[in-house]
Amino acid sequence: MLSDITPLSRLKESFSNPHALLGLHPLKDKGKVIRVFRPGAKEVYVEVKGTVLPMEKIEEGFFSLPVSADVQPLDYRIYHHNGLLAHDPYCFWPTLGNSDEFLFNKGVHYLLYNVLGAHPVSHQGCEGTKFAVWAPSALQVSLVGDFNQWDGRVNPMRIMGMSGIWELFVPGIGPGEKYKFEIRTQEGAIKIKNDPCGHAYEMRPLNASIVADVHTFIWSDEAWMKKRIAEADQPKPMNIYEVHLSSWKKRENGFLNYRELAHELAQYAHEMGFTHIELLPVEEHPLDESWGYQVTGFFAVTSRFGSTQDFQYFVNYLHAQGIGVLLDWVPAHFPSDAFSLAQFDGTCLYEHADPRQGFHPHWNTLIFNYGRHEVTNFLIASALFWLEVMHIDGLRVDAVASMLYLDYGRKEGEWVPNYYGGKENLEAIEFLKHLNAITHEHCPGIIMCAEESTSYPQVTHPLKQGGLGFDLKWNMGWMNDILSYFHTDSFFRHYHHNMLTFSVLYAFNEKFLLPLSHDEVVHGKRSLLSKMPGDDWQRFANLRLLLSFQICQPGKKLLFMGAELGQWDEWDARVELQWGLLRFPIHAGIHRMVRELNHFYLQHHELWEIDFDYSGFQWVDFSDNVNSVISYLRKSRSSALLCLHNFTAACFDHYVVPLTGVKNARELFTTDREEYGGSGKLNVQPKILPGNRGMEVTLAPLATMIFAVEFV
Repeated sequence: MLSDITPLSRLKESFSNPHALLGLHPLKDKGKVIRVFRPGAKEVYVEVKGTVLPMEKIEEGFFSLPVSADVQPLDYRIYHHNGLLAHDPYCFWPTLGNSDEFLFNKGVHYLLYNVLGAHPVSHQGCEGTKFAVWAPSALQVSLVGDFNQWDGRVNPMRIMGMSGIWELFVPGIGPGEKYKFEIRTQEGAIKIKNDPCGHAYEMRPLNASIVADVHTFIWSDEAWMKKRIAEADQPKPMNIYEVHLSSWKKRENGFLNYRELAHELAQYAHEMGFTHIELLPVEEHPLDESWGYQVTGFFAVTSRFGSTQDFQYFVNYLHAQGIGVLLDWVPAHFPSDAFSLAQFDGTCLYEHADPRQGFHPHWNTLIFNYGRHEVTNFLIASALFWLEVMHIDGLRVDAVASMLYLDYGRKEGEWVPNYYGGKENLEAIEFLKHLNAITHEHCPGIIMCAEESTSYPQVTHPLKQGGLGFDLKWNMGWMNDILSYFHTDSFFRHYHHNMLTFSVLYAFNEKFLLPLSHDEVVHGKRSLLSKMPGDDWQRFANLRLLLSFQICQPGKKLLFMGAELGQWDEWDARVELQWGLLRFPIHAGIHRMVRELNHFYLQHHELWEIDFDYSGFQWVDFSDNVNSVISYLRKSRSSALLCLHNFTAACFDHYVVPLTGVKNARELFTTDREEYGGSGKLNVQPKILPGNRGMEVTLAPLATMIFAVEFV
């Protein structure tokens, strides 16, 4: 009988297929044999059809037991070190099939988040968890966790053909179990890695993966999802509140839970007139100071604020309150932490091997290899996970410019030209097109937004027209020009008048979003209020003018939290917003102005119905650089609003707006109201000049005035 038992020496030679040696196997003559590897064990017992039997020790750690031919995989259980009985992981068939392997290697397995990683399942009638990880260059991969005392010898995994995927089903364990992968490289080194496709991780600074079932939450947002699809191509207002959950609000002993945040943020967004919440990355990340942009868990919410189900509750609740949820998503780079993706199987698996392509000099991070099908499949599946499983309404794709250009942030000689000798990253461009095609196909009604800071053409043009297929693009040119202009003392602004008007020349080349984001109020850039020149009154007036100018301009809107409070200090991610400022009238005034301005925007379709076409915008006067005043119409298909902006501290009682053909005009909104902190210069009755010469108004200092106009 001993001749039928494979010795330990064979086990050591067969790291890639332990199932061929362990588990339940037929004997040559008759019957079957159970083989178990328990390193360090002196004796092992097996319960076979209710009878406990001792196993025979063949070599150190290697045990066997002959059984009758009718014994089936679920007929026996093994006693473990903790005294518990469990079925044998090595008597089960694989949990993924040939089609999974083929689709993944081709880069088109869009449900990859259900295949790789850890998933509680019932397999061959047995409850447990299936594990799978991609590590094609590994000599051996083992599963380690509390269930095997983190001993990599106990649970070696098997490789599935030529796919590079290693797999193991472990009976009897489920949600809450901690685990990692122990990877032996071709050089014999041991790497302990967390799960690239894991759905939960320990709270930092710990980083073990945790088995989680992300499909148990009961959603109730079907009406929202249907409405999102039905209204996908309809004009709509979009006023985004950008939020960093760690510092929006805190409790004394730590973070608020996703469920608490859901109620508070939904109420606040509704009160303040925001249509969407955009979250700085909540994918799992080890370093608070990265704000979430150095992701190590592309398929998991950060444990800082609770569980997967807590986050799903967050999204579900905001949908119930009519608030969309957008997520910052980071496919441009990843951190070099040893426990995560870097050199995952001993080779540059996810990143480029050449540092001129695989290392990001700006952020000291690694760059994905977009030319590898499995890597782009990993990223597209991550996007789909957030959109499909988490019901996110759209993704703001971070750092697109760094993906599009091979020379981004590099000096001459520090980058590798593409096949044609150019600087465009052809593989990344193809990935972005693939990403946008698949996300829109699988999740109609979602919004894909590019943070793209260059003049790369057709970012938001349809794929069939040669574009990248994004729905929106951040207008970084507008943002840079406007903040530079507002930083200038109003006395000298007439020298820089073109900064106010230049963006209109290209405003309709793309579908733009106008961002006043977190990046502009950190790292010494100061808060929006502190950027403003002049005395305190002028600073607040300038801030009101800036925020109202953003609302009036063509394009969707985004405002980072804290600006609405008039914070003096720039954003500090370690502390919560300075909500106490609202007890001061001047700060309460700016807060009230933002609230009422936002609701004014929502209620007046002239400001959003035609955002992406010249027919929605018409200059009235862009040439008054002497007074630093501009005026224009924002138009819907049936009506128009006159937007008038005075960028100096001067007040003009009889300013003539050269808008001809006006029959009636009525001031609907001004940022100079006393309750906002302004001087109270109102236009109770604008004067229509005879002879079709325009209209005469009182031009309030450092203010926006919006008029309803009726033409002859």
